[in-house]
Amino acid sequence: MSRLLSVDNVSSGYGLTPALRNVSMHVDTGEVVAVVGANGVGKSTLLRTISGLVQPSEGDIVFDGVHINGMAAHAIVGHGLAMVPEGGRLFMFMTVLENLELGAFGPTARQDLKPTLDEVMDLFPILRERRDQLAGSLSGGERQMCAIARALMSRPRMLMLDEPSLGLSPVMLEKVFDLVRTVVASRDLTVLLIEQNVADALEMASRAYVVEGGRIVKTGPGAELLHDPDIQRAYLGL
Repeated sequence: MSRLLSVDNVSSGYGLTPALRNVSMHVDTGEVVAVVGANGVGKSTLLRTISGLVQPSEGDIVFDGVHINGMAAHAIVGHGLAMVPEGGRLFMFMTVLENLELGAFGPTARQDLKPTLDEVMDLFPILRERRDQLAGSLSGGERQMCAIARALMSRPRMLMLDEPSLGLSPVMLEKVFDLVRTVVASRDLTVLLIEQNVADALEMASRAYVVEGGRIVKTGPGAELLHDPDIQRAYLGL
């Protein structure tokens, strides 16, 4: 597999104290990689830094051979890297269809808008039913599906998901994770998943990183970390 994303010795944050400290990680083409850990350890900051919403104070980020440090967030999307933010962040007073169309803002994505729209509607049939409803009227699970579908409208090579299970019931959580697996398989996507639900994340991931205090403290295959006694004790209550 070829290297798609490289994060090398990156530090970043929102004030004088960095939320990330000298973080290095990578994602290869076709992988599902999870980043797990407790609340407030820097997981979301990592995605926001990769996506250009937060600028690193040091280090280097390379996506598909391009150095994306300092690049505007919309330009990074244009290179094929899309993020679904925590909570989805839909435009609640716009319809489902309007939210999806906004995802195809780049020239290539705009040109392919109709076939891509048909494709995501096939992946998420409930969105076809709800296409003319306001996004604010959707259930939590439906909003998360719409947010993922909106990101897919940009036709990304890599999809970054920030806490997709947040606020979902156990039944809807499992449904959303199943849909993510379907999307990965059908689109041949590479995925970087930030998730507090450690067991589900490690079951899905081919590899994973464990973050504590803004640093990566452990890495390995998802199945291996799922049975790691330290992980089970710290995050799974075993």
